[in-house]
Amino acid sequence: MARNSLSPRISTDIIEFVKSNAMRKGDHLPLQMLADNFRVSRAPIMSALQKLEERGIVRAEPNRGYFLAVNCEAIDDLEPENGKATKGDDAIYLRIADDRLSGSFAERFSENELMRIYGVPRTRLLKILHRIADEGWIERLPGNGWSFKQTLMSRKSYEEGYVFRAVIEQQAMLLPTFQSDADGFRRARETQTELGNGGYEHWSRAEIFKANNDFHEMLVACSGNEFFLDAIKRINRLRRLLEYQITIDRSRLPKQTAEHLHILDLLESDRRSEAAAFLYTHIMGASRIKTPQV
Repeated sequence: MARNSLSPRISTDIIEFVKSNAMRKGDHLPLQMLADNFRVSRAPIMSALQKLEERGIVRAEPNRGYFLAVNCEAIDDLEPENGKATKGDDAIYLRIADDRLSGSFAERFSENELMRIYGVPRTRLLKILHRIADEGWIERLPGNGWSFKQTLMSRKSYEEGYVFRAVIEQQAMLLPTFQSDADGFRRARETQTELGNGGYEHWSRAEIFKANNDFHEMLVACSGNEFFLDAIKRINRLRRLLEYQITIDRSRLPKQTAEHLHILDLLESDRRSEAAAFLYTHIMGASRIKTPQV
């Protein structure tokens, strides 16, 4: 039986795989190939593909398997119909995060409870819950129940998480297996430049968190060591809720994005040791700014 907690992450990984390989509508997505690529069994791959079929991203053909239902660049265009957050959904999403941190929820809860609390129909609520599940801080239980997963809940644990990130990310960059990712650097540079050139004024908290999360995880992925990357993904998932509760000082975001771009400049100039040292200072500096608010 597939692990329910694994399929949302695998769904996201499959989408990233499709995009990175510029796959086209009709391309085959073999179960075993995906299982080998993500180093999991076929069961969570099947579960993830079924979820993607519900969203219109893949289609199943009897006795043939799963095929891409759209070109890779059209996947994001499907989201308004299949669950991309509206402004109203963002507000409810953040209310759920705040209520979780304030202790308003038990570990387990039902869809009916949330429909009553937030005054939304089931279809809309499910879009929001699936978004949260994709981010990894809730999981679905048998029936219509859901359960919160472990997260950082205190100032001390949040501060310790930053120290952990600073050490792991710096050392990942210094590993002999570290290899620059030209495409990843290019995408990160585009996103960080857009964020620094005005995006910081109107992007949502979730969008800002994702942009910066993706930047740091991309750098760790360059290490070529899956254990380093898994560790960073886990700590980023755990700290997500506390990040959303912090009041964003948007005026500091251009400086933050400039530091991200400086790290890329150093790496592209083959000054990896300098980049690693600067990355450590960058992360610890963010910790000093944010931790007092937690």
